[in-house]
Amino acid sequence: MNAGLRCICLTGPTACGKTDLALALAERIPLEIVSMDSAMVYRGLDIGTAKPSAAVRASVPHHLIDILDPSEAYSAGRFARDAAAAIDAIAARGRLPLLVGGTLLYLRALRDGLASLPHADDSVRRQLDADAAATSWAIQHDRLRAIDPEAAARISPADRQRIQRALEVYVLTGQPLSQLQREAKVAPALHVQTIALVPAQRADLAERIERRFDAMVASGLVAEVERLYARGDLAPEMPSMRAVGYRQIWGYLNKSYEWEEARRRAIVATRQYAKRQLTWLRGDTHCEVWPAFAPDLISRCVRHLTLGGMIDATS
Repeated sequence: MNAGLRCICLTGPTACGKTDLALALAERIPLEIVSMDSAMVYRGLDIGTAKPSAAVRASVPHHLIDILDPSEAYSAGRFARDAAAAIDAIAARGRLPLLVGGTLLYLRALRDGLASLPHADDSVRRQLDADAAATSWAIQHDRLRAIDPEAAARISPADRQRIQRALEVYVLTGQPLSQLQREAKVAPALHVQTIALVPAQRADLAERIERRFDAMVASGLVAEVERLYARGDLAPEMPSMRAVGYRQIWGYLNKSYEWEEARRRAIVATRQYAKRQLTWLRGDTHCEVWPAFAPDLISRCVRHLTLGGMIDATS
């Protein structure tokens, strides 16, 4: 990786129009897209991740999509290494590397170096306390053993605080605590200009999330999850199956609840995910916030890149 190499990142909450803007830019600028999405890395997770179609990817090169089987795990550290290699190769071809996605832990790992473990989240801790009250901390230790056997082996089933923290880290990052603790810090090696697309009204985003989920269902999302469910080697605790939408439909397929409840849970979970993304972005002093869905976004982005020297004025 060339120190000082620059790329641009389009991020923001789910359903804020990142992909549409990226593809519109690709019609005007010689660029390649590096996906920054923790679910698009998995083969077979297509509709629920709003993965670009094969035709789109044939037209505009995309990287870090369909690189893993859903039975495998991926990490922020590995993303930082993979993305850095892709960005270097794209720049060597004389094209603009464009990061696109909303997995903000990945952005932090690439741009700032792999950060320390996430701060405590009161809402997550309240939910974990409620789960333990409904079962027991010993049952929650069994849950931890299923997702992080290494951490469970060194944490007593009676150690409520450490069980809670290990589960909290997994909920917040999608990665086992033991894996995050093993990974060496990735030193920032490039300058990432970060643009966050944020809707002016959260209510508009909530409505858009609901419409998008229903459109995904109409496009065959339930059948997609059924195929994954039928494999027999996947489980709801795996990172791939914890993706929003997939996890709730999995519960419907194993008859934990009816369809209307699955739909409600999926929409609520997606809205909560978007809220967490917005909270993260508000605390990020290194990103420039732009209004999502503004009519001049494309021209504004081209102007920004030209003035910043990332593309030629004649591009």
